[in-house]
Amino acid sequence: MKSLLVILLSAIFVDNFVLSKFMGICPFLGVSKKLDSAAGMGAAVTFVMVCATLCTYPIYMFVLVPMGLEYLKTIAFILIIALFVQLVEMVLKKKVPSLYSALGVFLPLITTNCAVLGVTILNIDSGYSIIQSVFNALGAGLGFTLALLIFSGVRSRVNAANVPETFKGVPATLIAASIVSVSFMGFSGMF
Repeated sequence: MKSLLVILLSAIFVDNFVLSKFMGICPFLGVSKKLDSAAGMGAAVTFVMVCATLCTYPIYMFVLVPMGLEYLKTIAFILIIALFVQLVEMVLKKKVPSLYSALGVFLPLITTNCAVLGVTILNIDSGYSIIQSVFNALGAGLGFTLALLIFSGVRSRVNAANVPETFKGVPATLIAASIVSVSFMGFSGMF
């Protein structure tokens, strides 16, 4: 149990996919303008990460490896991720149309989000068991959500601040993102 907690907390804080590994930057910068859309995107990515891990792990271990087709894992994993993204997209469109429209183009882009694919491949490459893989995926999703929520707050403060004309817009956003990323470096070595 202690090992699972270490994997979970490490994925959230130390090995944060957005702030430490710089994966998933597109939705991080695109959806973090509003807190509610950031929370919705974080929940969607977490759901897709956990569900994709639950499906990709057994497919890799029980189908691809026995048949000697390990080299097809990227293609197989992307297809499984796309399946879950379509599921999330249909549910949000039907149940929460306001969130669906707020996420816009970034919702279908979860399929090509390198953080989602990265966590599924990292689970295999790290030699995690299915339980460890699920905890790593959950931690990665929660870390992604935490990064989005924190950056959403920082971004609203930066947009309200009196920033020199040269730094308004994208430069101020990127500088704020780098400061948030550096703040997470304080967690390195903790787990």
